[in-house]
Amino acid sequence: MLFPLRAPQKCLEPKNKENVQVIKVFSFLVLIISQLMAWSALAEPEEDRQAMLSFYEKHFPNVEFQEFANGVYAFDEIARQQWLEIEDFPPYEIAVDEGEAYFNNRFSNGNSYADCFENEGQGVRQNYPYFDTNVGKVITIELAINQCREKNSEKPLPYGKGELAAISSYMAYTSRGNTIDVKVPTNNPAALAAFESGKQFYYSRRGQLNFACSSCHIQAVGLSIRADPLSTTVGQVTHFPAYRARWGEMVTLQRRFAECNFQVRARPLALQSDQYRNLEYFLSFMSNGFELNGPASRR
Repeated sequence: MLFPLRAPQKCLEPKNKENVQVIKVFSFLVLIISQLMAWSALAEPEEDRQAMLSFYEKHFPNVEFQEFANGVYAFDEIARQQWLEIEDFPPYEIAVDEGEAYFNNRFSNGNSYADCFENEGQGVRQNYPYFDTNVGKVITIELAINQCREKNSEKPLPYGKGELAAISSYMAYTSRGNTIDVKVPTNNPAALAAFESGKQFYYSRRGQLNFACSSCHIQAVGLSIRADPLSTTVGQVTHFPAYRARWGEMVTLQRRFAECNFQVRARPLALQSDQYRNLEYFLSFMSNGFELNGPASRR
């Protein structure tokens, strides 16, 4: 957390030019030190991650590390059994098949999605989102899909569901078992600022209910709202896109962000806005070390 410098108290007028020079030098040093302190405060994403893992390990001492990737099914046995039964005939299979067909379709210029991604788009989901130093912003997998379309003179797809969610589901499926490995380059102030922005969003209260993301997933983790237990922050991104039973369709992670904002009576932001992409960046880094298990089914 950054602490702003206090306004200097009124002092006596300096009696000579030497004192004026000393004051100027001192003020410059204070400014440099404050900037270094700010840099130090930002340059600790790995410490944040380790502290959060330690919190959940103490809160759920009987839950194995990788189980947190299964959300509430890691510690709610009744919900877990229901989920495992659904997984026998997973409702997201159709989306994966459709996504594969969309992915392999060629654009009007003869290119395909495979031409836009490393390793032809197979098994790369664990590297997203990443901070693009060339454009100075976070790139999510769904944004990259639409960037690929625009690069090939195709119209971008609507975010959140439908064809784009299906393509993202297929790409997630080809990456199952890979370990999330999101980088926050600590020598890049803009990347650190994006991470810090996502972190601030996660801990900021909003809406008529005055809830933050952390209110549910840290302070009240493991408890239930209505009949739904609250999951841990770590592992939340591993299974998206997900088939939501209440909606009867595949949804992306950022559509889930928007739903959460709506539920606390806050105005949802535009999908793939800077704030949501930074939030996804923060959450994904917090889940480094977890294996991808998406797409998945959730209630």
